[in-house]
Amino acid sequence: MSMLSIFNVSGSAISAQSQRLNVVASNLANADAVAGPDGKAYKARQVEFQTVPMGTEATAGVKVNAITESDAPFKRIHNPNHPSADADGYVNYSNVNPVEEMVNMISASRSYQNNIEVMNTAKTLLLKTLQMGQ
Repeated sequence: MSMLSIFNVSGSAISAQSQRLNVVASNLANADAVAGPDGKAYKARQVEFQTVPMGTEATAGVKVNAITESDAPFKRIHNPNHPSADADGYVNYSNVNPVEEMVNMISASRSYQNNIEVMNTAKTLLLKTLQMGQ
């Protein structure tokens, strides 16, 4: 692996983690939502990553393969006076678990920071290598 391919690998990981952070932000924003744009309760979304070959060398990067909706059951609360209540008086709230989303956000943020650090270290090494030739 050449030093320059490190930037490609870390750059792809940074892009993927950025998308993951956007999905987490959307989940947290809708954690207590009753109905989404389609009139149904919001379903939590998760990002699936995939390893992809990059270039002609044996290096690999990462990309977002899919953004899937959670199959977890909705949170049902009995409130017959709510306008979105069903025939039994229950309201379906989103299936977002704020604690899991906060952990997911911290993990994505740390991965993002680590890849920035990898790029900074590679840049420093390349600069020192160039200075050795002077």
